[in-house]
Amino acid sequence: MSHPTSYAMPRLGVIILNYNTRDLLRRCLQSVYASAACTAERLIVDVLVVDSASTDDSTAMVKREFPDTHLIASPTNLGYTGGNNLGLQAFGFAVSERQLPIPELPAPDYILLLNADTEVNEDALWQMALCLVTTPGAGACGAHLHYGNGTFQHGAFKFPSLAQLALDFFPLTGVPGIHRLHNSGMNGRYPQPLWRGTQPFPVDFVLGAALMVRAAVIRQLGGLDDGYFMYCEELDWAVRMRLAGWQVYAVPLARVTHHEGQSSKQVRWPAFVRLWRSRLRFYRKYQGLHPIGYLTAVRLLVALGIRWRMWQADRRFAKGAVDGTAWQEERAAYRAVLRALSQRTNP
Repeated sequence: MSHPTSYAMPRLGVIILNYNTRDLLRRCLQSVYASAACTAERLIVDVLVVDSASTDDSTAMVKREFPDTHLIASPTNLGYTGGNNLGLQAFGFAVSERQLPIPELPAPDYILLLNADTEVNEDALWQMALCLVTTPGAGACGAHLHYGNGTFQHGAFKFPSLAQLALDFFPLTGVPGIHRLHNSGMNGRYPQPLWRGTQPFPVDFVLGAALMVRAAVIRQLGGLDDGYFMYCEELDWAVRMRLAGWQVYAVPLARVTHHEGQSSKQVRWPAFVRLWRSRLRFYRKYQGLHPIGYLTAVRLLVALGIRWRMWQADRRFAKGAVDGTAWQEERAAYRAVLRALSQRTNP
């Protein structure tokens, strides 16, 4: 990507949401400051950690090892949406009404929502900011993600479809060539050659693990929808951006390592239930954007998929592959999703 010939030095606010991932948070902060140092003459960076009631000494570590980092220590777990909206409030956006002691930070040109289980590589902060600086119609952009072992992670997706939903529940593992279908546009993926290029490319939405948003967009549309505790909030934001005329981009040169799901792994089945409650909320909220009968088809696919997984869980238990406690926890999660499926309106 070419550099602009002239521009005012942009200011970036980085919000890192943390929940009991102290050691990963340390590495994340180290990487953010290293990336900021790479572009100190082109980008001003303010860093804020929002901690959601961690019990692993995370806040003490931040105070001790990163004294220049701003910190909000919430006494309760606010979830992805509540925690990031609180961070946005600290940067001057009127998006949260939570009454907690928060710092008053300089107004940014751009905001980066960054998971604590990520590591920013080299000049990734600048590459993302540069995309927004040079692309007036870009409301947000996302990074080129890879897992901790270096393998590629899809970080951008097309808006959900019935085909994606069917492949999620019925992956057809073992069918020859099925991996190509799973990595195709039918399953919401963008071609990997685009990620191997150097130019940003338009996408429907990017993962919230490393999501940079133009401040003007937040002032226009508001923050994340508080109706989601976690999951689907970045997807919801992207739909709102699209409806308002903004485009989302993926930035291949902005490489970020993502040690995926380290917080949610601590509560596997509650996280699964939250995921599907959020997905169902999203489908209901935007059903008007789809043909008549779309939501009915979604409900049918989810019901079939959940009952299929429940049957598989019963088989594993019958074969002694899992103990009774694990089996009951899994079945309880599936029943909770079926109850959520029966609701006709969002909470």
